[in-house]
Amino acid sequence: MFDFFRRHTRVLQFALVLLIFPSFVFFGIQGYSRFAGGENTKVATVAGQGITQAEWDATHREQIERVRRQMPDVDTRLFDTPQMKAQALESLVRDRVIQAAVRAANLYTSDERLLRIFSTEPELAFLRNPDGSVNPNALAAQGMSSEQLAERLRQDLTRKQVLAGLSSSAFAPAAATASALDAMFQQREVQLQRFDPKDYLAKVNPSDAELEAYYKNPANAAQFQAAEKASVEYLVLDIEGVKKGLNVPEEELRSYYNENTARFTTPEERRASHILIKAEKSASAEIRAKAKAKAESLLEEATKKGASFAELARKNSDDPGSAERGGDLDFFARGNMVKPFEDAAFALKAGETSGVVESDFGYHIIRVTAVRGGEKKSFEAVRAEIEDERKKQLAQKEFAEKAVAFSNMVEDQSDSLAPAAQKFKLEVHKAKDVTRSLTPDAKGPLAQAKVLEALFATDSVKSKRNTLAIDIGANQLVSARIVEHTPARQLPFAEVLAAVRAQVKGTQAAEMARKEGAARLAALQAAPHTALSEPVQAVSRAQARNLPRPVLDAVLKAPVTALPSVLGIDLKDEGYTVARLIKVLGRDPAAGAPAQGQQQFTQAWADAESQAYYAALKHRFKVELSVPASAAASANAP
Repeated sequence: MFDFFRRHTRVLQFALVLLIFPSFVFFGIQGYSRFAGGENTKVATVAGQGITQAEWDATHREQIERVRRQMPDVDTRLFDTPQMKAQALESLVRDRVIQAAVRAANLYTSDERLLRIFSTEPELAFLRNPDGSVNPNALAAQGMSSEQLAERLRQDLTRKQVLAGLSSSAFAPAAATASALDAMFQQREVQLQRFDPKDYLAKVNPSDAELEAYYKNPANAAQFQAAEKASVEYLVLDIEGVKKGLNVPEEELRSYYNENTARFTTPEERRASHILIKAEKSASAEIRAKAKAKAESLLEEATKKGASFAELARKNSDDPGSAERGGDLDFFARGNMVKPFEDAAFALKAGETSGVVESDFGYHIIRVTAVRGGEKKSFEAVRAEIEDERKKQLAQKEFAEKAVAFSNMVEDQSDSLAPAAQKFKLEVHKAKDVTRSLTPDAKGPLAQAKVLEALFATDSVKSKRNTLAIDIGANQLVSARIVEHTPARQLPFAEVLAAVRAQVKGTQAAEMARKEGAARLAALQAAPHTALSEPVQAVSRAQARNLPRPVLDAVLKAPVTALPSVLGIDLKDEGYTVARLIKVLGRDPAAGAPAQGQQQFTQAWADAESQAYYAALKHRFKVELSVPASAAASANAP
């Protein structure tokens, strides 16, 4: 059946056009997209507004890209998981819930508060110039304009109002705090006796029948299987390969150079010092007039023969960042300063002093101390850069064309990759022992889950045909095929006998340890004052004394109404532990200062109240999910 579809691909495409086109006419394109589902499918609804599959996918991609930027060497496959996708959906849901709460409460951040936050917050210092204005270069590095920054800050500050009032005013009652800290940092005196399976290994000797029964038990079959594997070959069509095969004529390179001379001219920069007499734009006319008069007086002093501009700046400038450096602002290009300041500075030559220049910050006296830049680079100096850029531009277009042809060829001639390799001059890569699951040492396309999924699809394994062209990002397409396939198989009993014996002995030793531990517990329950084999020790969550987590939890959770008391902890394959609880002590000093613990508990209390309020908001704005339970469980959590 699959062969029929492959041989008649073109005919079927024409038939589908005949079937689909009337549906566009009858229902309209939007109506068809509703039937088709896909990226426009709603995965959640908040306050009556839908969240689509496309939005969810985009958020998840941004999440992974953010991780890649922060940790370039990390294996991003670790983050392409259902859990991370569920977190991406929850972030979208939370964003929409907070937006709905902002609208419902008519919250807003004023321009005055926005400016105050920008001017004072240390986290935003990297975006400010010494005079307090926005640094456009720092903004450009963030991919934002001034307007976008203002809008983003306004949105963030407004959204914070939804939960900030609750979290900042949370108060944990003293009784609740004391009770919680006691439970968290309490010490208890305990004596233990451990029953470790390794101490019983010499006492067990499983029979041949027990070994064979364990081997044949379907529940244990996976332990004794040789993994499914395949020998594969694959092609990679990428933009770098296309780029290498391109040649750009010399005349075209020179033409590009002449048409883009501005790009190859070093930006002109000024180095200047200034004296600022501060007068906010919102200040009264009288205050601004006094500031201007002071600036004019200083200008007169600065232009006198022998006057020290740097000394005047140190004593009189209201710009603390530059005053201590004698007013020096270092080199700056156009766009780095407020416009009146910039216009005045770039109108001066080195050594010249401006008149009094008015800006939103007050009145400036500017002296240009150096000029640099403005030189045009020669064609020879930038030839390699131009050639690389033109090749990139041409490669983008050619890759798009080749991608379509490549996709068609690996599908139409699906029994071999050789025709596509020959036509597009690609190397046929080969790999052995490829498994269905990702392995830590996988590289290149075989480190992509989507490639392995296509390779080990039922039809691909059975027919050994090419996969369809798979987009693996960064302008790369891959097609692969299985050359030889070895299915998973049960290893012969004789071959795995040693492993079977080790497993059975371990299981029997653990069972023997549990039985002896349970018997010891029963004896101690009748005589709880009986001492155990290990010395008495004080344990707490701050000092676990190398106790296994289940043992520590059991000791610290046990009732203390009647002491001493005994309890047994079944550690499954790790054996059994009997604990004799002797005394309850005060808080462990190793837990830290009480004030610090109280502060941490208050923060936890605030977080709990915020989470509860957020859960109430989700209920109020009717959050509904239309996704599998695995994603819904996370996204529905408060």
